[in-house]
Amino acid sequence: MAKTIVLYYSATGTTKKAAEEVAKQLGADIAEIHPVKPYTATDLNWHDETTRATVEQKQEHDGRVPIKDDLPDMAQYDNVIIGHPIWWGIPPRLIAATIDKLDLNGKVLATFGISSSSSYNRSQSNVARTVKENGYQLDLQQGDVLNSPAALNNWVKSLQLK
Repeated sequence: MAKTIVLYYSATGTTKKAAEEVAKQLGADIAEIHPVKPYTATDLNWHDETTRATVEQKQEHDGRVPIKDDLPDMAQYDNVIIGHPIWWGIPPRLIAATIDKLDLNGKVLATFGISSSSSYNRSQSNVARTVKENGYQLDLQQGDVLNSPAALNNWVKSLQLK
């Protein structure tokens, strides 16, 4: 039987709630992604061009933010779902670092974001580029912004998991 895991990063708790609901609907395991250096409220002030998150998000495409080495072993999973907030139109740079760390070959990968104003287009491109940079052979599903219960339910139903 295929196994699914939902990995998520949540700075404010909103993405965590969505990830928990996705995991519940899919009967999946769930685990949180932790940055090596946690973000403070000051770090996340997007109105200030000098804050940590703003500076990190404006890095070149290969920018990464280190994560703790505390993720479960992916060998037992066929489907990996990654949830994240959308910052400056793309996933936080620690999502690329997460994809770098996982062996995703042969798996189904689906990602989703939480945002009140962004679409998922740039996030999908960012994830696809990171997958390509790692040379993974996998089935990358179309991601979406899950900003309502209906959007979440429809996205989960659209997934083509193993």
